[in-house]
Amino acid sequence: MKALYIASTGMGAQERNVEVISNNIANMRTTGYKRQRAEFQDLLYQQITRAGSQTSAEGTMVPAGLEIGSGVRTVATPRVMSQGSVNMTEGELDVAIRGEGFFMIQLPDGRTAYTRDGSFLRDAEGTLVNSSGYELDPGISVPDNARGVSISPDGTVEAYIGTDATPTQLGQLQLARFVNKSGLESMGDNLFLETAASGPAQVSVPNVDGTGDLLQGYLEMANVNSVTEIADLIAAQRAYEMNARVISGADQMMQATSQLS
Repeated sequence: MKALYIASTGMGAQERNVEVISNNIANMRTTGYKRQRAEFQDLLYQQITRAGSQTSAEGTMVPAGLEIGSGVRTVATPRVMSQGSVNMTEGELDVAIRGEGFFMIQLPDGRTAYTRDGSFLRDAEGTLVNSSGYELDPGISVPDNARGVSISPDGTVEAYIGTDATPTQLGQLQLARFVNKSGLESMGDNLFLETAASGPAQVSVPNVDGTGDLLQGYLEMANVNSVTEIADLIAAQRAYEMNARVISGADQMMQATSQLS
């Protein structure tokens, strides 16, 4: 009985849906996290009677065909790249992006990764790095005797060196933006990689070409709405239960048929 298989695809799809929702909820406090959503498509159809097929020699046609579907499948889990809330941290090297841009991070293997997580630190040499120790790109070093580090909305990094009365420019932060942000590949550690679907990175200074400006002393929080996620979780659970009921009903029908013989 096909109903068993069809309902099983529905249960599998909702199980995947719950996995996506649970990951969103787990990352509610992850800096710069972007929520995902599951998208579905129906499977192939068995054409028993095609719409428009002739039913007589006079040319009469079937107005509506007879099609039996094969179920559902999960086809994508795109990220919703909307702006998350910006919270004050007062960290001197914490930076939030208000706009579509991404910070660029130099990976040890030479690749460039992209992130919305602006919680930067200084390593032993004074170079700005992320929480995993990967260098910011382009690299910026803060001397040991630097004080009063400031990061302007346009990405200019300045500090007072030693007893200097005027600040010295230490570097310039740059941001990357993509035509299709949802096409970026997640690699964990709050990092994304460029793909053919995302298009090449368009690099510029902040406040140019829609990259957005920067806020020092702030961090962007996850764009996960707890109420929305719980509502989606309940809906997914109910859909899973209904598919399970279909399997139970189909089993009872098969049992009744077997008892006739």
